[in-house]
Amino acid sequence: MPRPYPSRYPSNAPKPPPPGSETWVRPWAQMKYYSYHPAIFPNMVGAISSDAGAGDLVNVYDKEGQPFGAGFLNPKARVPLRVIHHGITPFGEADLDARLVQAVRMRKEMLKLDATTNAYRVIHSDADGLSGLIVDRYDDTLSILITTLGVWRRIRRWLPLLHKELGTSSHVIQTDPDISLIESMRISDVPEVDDPAPKTVRIRENDVRFAVNFEDGHKTGFFCDQRDNRLKFGQLAKGRVLDLCTYTGGFALAAKLIGKCEDVTGVDLDEKAIAQAKQNANLNQTKLNWTQGDAFGWSRQMIKNGELWDTVVLDPPKLIHHRDTLEEGIFKYRDLNGLAIQLVKRGGLFVTCSCSGLISTEEFEELVMGVAHRHGRKLQILDRTGPGLDHPVMSNCPESRYLKVIWSIVV
Repeated sequence: MPRPYPSRYPSNAPKPPPPGSETWVRPWAQMKYYSYHPAIFPNMVGAISSDAGAGDLVNVYDKEGQPFGAGFLNPKARVPLRVIHHGITPFGEADLDARLVQAVRMRKEMLKLDATTNAYRVIHSDADGLSGLIVDRYDDTLSILITTLGVWRRIRRWLPLLHKELGTSSHVIQTDPDISLIESMRISDVPEVDDPAPKTVRIRENDVRFAVNFEDGHKTGFFCDQRDNRLKFGQLAKGRVLDLCTYTGGFALAAKLIGKCEDVTGVDLDEKAIAQAKQNANLNQTKLNWTQGDAFGWSRQMIKNGELWDTVVLDPPKLIHHRDTLEEGIFKYRDLNGLAIQLVKRGGLFVTCSCSGLISTEEFEELVMGVAHRHGRKLQILDRTGPGLDHPVMSNCPESRYLKVIWSIVV
């Protein structure tokens, strides 16, 4: 939730000009309350200049009439103002372009991701000061997810800049239909491309190869946020390995190829995901055990059968989408983790993940430990991790720390 801040100005400061004063730089929007959070909700937005339109980059003034920053305006959206710059210095379109380049170069020059993979996050929305823009690089193709009108209106200008900086040549642009309607992003405005974007691309990650399917894949096609965790899992996995909710086989293949584990099983309900997992295994010239099935029902049957594994990883899809589904999602996390824990041999490795941003790392760890105790197990916690460094978190938007991974020994 947005955090209020006290006034930054002394009581004897000069009285600011009233809203609409000629000293205010147009277009502008005024905030009713202090908040450094990027999302400014309707009850926090005050006056808006008559020339400020949907999708505009506007100058933002605080409740006292002082310059506060700049942001994307969309008056009819659920979040009508997204502040992407805080400070009294002017911020314009050229600064937006420079921010885009800065994000790219951080991945390439500081993190040096190209040395180990050709699949990584290039732009991470608010964490890179570009609210509503997510860009993943998959070899020569950029997979782009847009969730704000401000980004939608500028993507035509940014595409050549992104391709120049990354040396890529094609792109896929995606939007959520519901968000598109809320943000008034018209499909007719989708940038044209000279050549059709590829339906699939092949990538490498820590010497493991994957095929990314843009038509059937979730989100931007591949979960590169788990890259470092897949490497770590491969290094720690031993014996008989179970990858529950395997999706396209990322953790399972890491156990097989990095960990050299012989008996590896991947389970997922999604038929297309299992087909992709099989293709990924073929790309790496290896064989694994793939099972299409519901993780809940399949796990219950395996418990009845007395099956146990030396290493179990549980990485389900997002189970909490909104605050009104919080209780239901927590119940599912408890149920699924309780089942998975019962499939781990005593002394075995248990890795469990949550990508629900509405539950904190501490809450998730407490949940997992609680279900372990209810089933007569204890967990020796080894580590708590999150996404790779290409998925940073901005200090004024801590709830964007969505991915949580708990590493433990079941005792």
